[in-house]
Amino acid sequence: MKLLAFLLYAAVLLVIGYLASKKMHDIRDYFAGGKRLGFINVAFSARATGESAWLLLGLTGMGYAVGVKAFWVVLGEMLGVGIAWIFMARRFKRLTDKYDSITVPDYLESRLRDDSHWIRLIAAVSLLVFVPIYVGTQVHAAGGAFHAFLGWNHYVGAAVGFGIVMLYITEGGFTAVVWSDVFQGALMLIGLVALPIVAALEAGGVTHVVENLRAADPGLLTLHNGDGWNTLTVFSIVGLMMIGIGFLGSPQVFVRFISLKSEKDILPGTITALLWTLLADGGAVLVGITGRALFPDVADIGGHQDKILPFLSGTLLPAFFSGVYIAMVLSAIMSTIDSLLVLAASAAVRDYWQKIRHPDMPDDALISLSRRLTLALSLVAFGVGIGIMLYNKEQGVFWTIIFGWSGIAATFCPVIILSLFWRGLTSLGAKSAMVAGFLSVPLFKFAVPRLLEAMGWGDLNPYLSALDVLPPSFAVGFVVAVLVSLSDRTGRRRLAGIEEEFNG
Repeated sequence: MKLLAFLLYAAVLLVIGYLASKKMHDIRDYFAGGKRLGFINVAFSARATGESAWLLLGLTGMGYAVGVKAFWVVLGEMLGVGIAWIFMARRFKRLTDKYDSITVPDYLESRLRDDSHWIRLIAAVSLLVFVPIYVGTQVHAAGGAFHAFLGWNHYVGAAVGFGIVMLYITEGGFTAVVWSDVFQGALMLIGLVALPIVAALEAGGVTHVVENLRAADPGLLTLHNGDGWNTLTVFSIVGLMMIGIGFLGSPQVFVRFISLKSEKDILPGTITALLWTLLADGGAVLVGITGRALFPDVADIGGHQDKILPFLSGTLLPAFFSGVYIAMVLSAIMSTIDSLLVLAASAAVRDYWQKIRHPDMPDDALISLSRRLTLALSLVAFGVGIGIMLYNKEQGVFWTIIFGWSGIAATFCPVIILSLFWRGLTSLGAKSAMVAGFLSVPLFKFAVPRLLEAMGWGDLNPYLSALDVLPPSFAVGFVVAVLVSLSDRTGRRRLAGIEEEFNG
């Protein structure tokens, strides 16, 4: 019965890919859905894409491990999603329509009057580096999901799940991605709301959940996980909340705003996206918390916190509905994989091959090239995922995925924010910031901790680790953008007329 539920899910995705391929007429359709999508499609797609396996496996596992403290992630997500939709989406949609942009580098090049194409090249390189890492972690998670739910070999499960993604996105492009995201986002939402309710009833009600958690570890019921309100705790909470920064300009999210049919769809889209975030992210934390109340020993759930959702659904639900949760976990994984692969393909085909090398290339040839490149990137990402399984198999899903998320966010978010709200951002400032943000992520992850140790400042490393790489990398990119732009007199002169665009 579990396998039947999964097969039905896979069949729906393949049908979506086939139907979407019939809507494919030009490169605008392949990468931006023809810029004619409604708010339900865009809101669900943006949220499903912005989550991934870290929500279904990582955040549920964090709820199991640290309890109520995991709600700081939910608050950070709500702030990030809310700021993006309320303060950024309308201006971004207006400007991208004015410039007739179909990718984020399209917009940046037009907004910053950059005719050197270096913004496109930097964007393409950063995406072609971080997307396979990000997608590779999803491949790893897919293999783990098949193993946990069905007992399949880890590598076979990864190959099957990834094969389904390759089939429907190479044919249907962005439209297939969005349609599948609506289906998968709805499935994720229902599952994450329902399972903690079932678990709480199994425990005997909310009172018994609280009592069981207090008996297991009183710190699970506090916002600081029992560590007290010290500096390290504050740094860790800031690190959890700052995950929401990635919603303030990451191209896999903001391309959804480009695809909106009209600015009128932004208000209902905002409400939809915030409700989805509150219910789905809050539900994910509650899955972990109620799971910890029922099974306080991690050995009982398979030896790792990330296995709580597969274990709970397999233990508490009939076989068919447990199979639905297989589909739900794969929904989180695939809704991110497909978006990132189409995004990376757009960076190579639209932002490099068409705009720089072959501006007169016809759309049918571009679509064919896009499909081939999407397939090639899929295979590269699959290889990265297998590598993660071989060399990093025991690493938790949450922070492994966050590294790829941070790389994309640190490269793009400071530049997108400043491009929307500061007239003085120049092309040189943007390019410098993108390079700085891109390099800062691996530097803060690998080099800076060793440098601090060598300088005798190793006591600072726990604080850096608690904060994680995104906040300092974002700050570096932001500061570099401002300083370089202020000193770039030539670039500022080229921005003549930008006031009209900002006020239009």
